[in-house]
Amino acid sequence: MEIWSANSDGYSFVISFFETFAGPGFHGRPGYVASWRPLYRGRGAIKIIGSPFKSFDEAEAACDAMLKHLMSDQVVIE
Repeated sequence: MEIWSANSDGYSFVISFFETFAGPGFHGRPGYVASWRPLYRGRGAIKIIGSPFKSFDEAEAACDAMLKHLMSDQVVIE
């Protein structure tokens, strides 16, 4: 498993690469799974829609789009 992580504007983003989802707790097709969570609220991660992605670039673009959405005035995270 490979993991990439970054923090921006109070949010944490993680991209994990799984070659196989055959282990305990892992089910589905292999690829890049992108997730986010509020950085300082102690909440679990939320998988970004579309995961797993075929490439790292797709997963990174999904994280960028999610951050833009979260930073808009329309989203309130409690």
